Amino acid sequence: MQLGLADRYGRVATDLRVSLTDRCNLRCTYCMPAEGLDWLPKPELLTDDELIRLIGIAVTGLGVREIRFTGGEPLLRRGLVGIVGRTTSLTPRPEVSVTTNGIGLARQASALKAAGLDRVNVSLDTIRADTFQQLTRRARLDDVLAGLAAAHEAGLTPVKVNAVLMRGVNDDQAAELLEFCLEHGYELRFIEQMPLDAQHGWDRATMVTADEILEQLAGPFGLQPTGAAVRGSAPAETFTVRGGDRTVGIIASVTRPFCGDCDRVRLTADGQIRDCLFARTESDLRGAMRSGADDAELADRWRRAMWKKLPGHGINDPAFLQPARPMSAIGG
Repeated sequence: MQLGLADRYGRVATDLRVSLTDRCNLRCTYCMPAEGLDWLPKPELLTDDELIRLIGIAVTGLGVREIRFTGGEPLLRRGLVGIVGRTTSLTPRPEVSVTTNGIGLARQASALKAAGLDRVNVSLDTIRADTFQQLTRRARLDDVLAGLAAAHEAGLTPVKVNAVLMRGVNDDQAAELLEFCLEHGYELRFIEQMPLDAQHGWDRATMVTADEILEQLAGPFGLQPTGAAVRGSAPAETFTVRGGDRTVGIIASVTRPFCGDCDRVRLTADGQIRDCLFARTESDLRGAMRSGADDAELADRWRRAMWKKLPGHGINDPAFLQPARPMSAIGG
């Protein structure tokens, strides 16, 4: 078995997604019910020191080069700035980013940049206030827009915007989202809706596909494939806009899966290793760590967990079963 986080199919995980909390201040219809969920009790969450210990093992001993902090909503994690600062102080220094809904980002962007954060991904599915409230069940669009602007001003670039289109809700808004991002200097990525909602209501028949999004945008924006010789593990297919150097991306996780090149591994807020977003099993590092396991044993447990990774997520398999944890409790 290799020293890094390798699996039986020759893939090596170098990108670690770290969930800092399962809590969120939005109630997006494709993620959770209006009343929210039963949040993890605080004693079950990894402490700041436990987080940094595991991240340190990943970076210094397991070949991880990128850290993405996620949630729930990671800006709700007290001590986030300190966690970022301790992570960027590791040697070798990993690239560090945050995926956020943008609420509260206007207040924290400068401090996060000072702590060493490299960039942010902000989830934004619409720039219409009424549609935003329909999708998220909250009237917070102005806060998200302010967060985007603050991140750009602080130099957390490229500022990336992640958008999910929902049929009959915002599937007619792809063009205006792209125009908005072009105007403000943000990089837009459309993501096919995935079966990770807490309600288990995902329906492939109503999902807006990558091909539909391309059909909307190709003509008006003169989209052309970027022509990158090797896409590698990057999840987005990218296209140039109007013959310039600006791009838009589409992440077709369902209709054009890229599992064969996946380089990601996930650490949940309660210390579980997930080798795939859609995994139905987890490996417990928190329990081992709190029982006295040293760094070498934790690293070995992590390697063994990754070795069992399946060849693909299986969404297109008739026997596919959605994971028990919703996206908010996994971290994207």
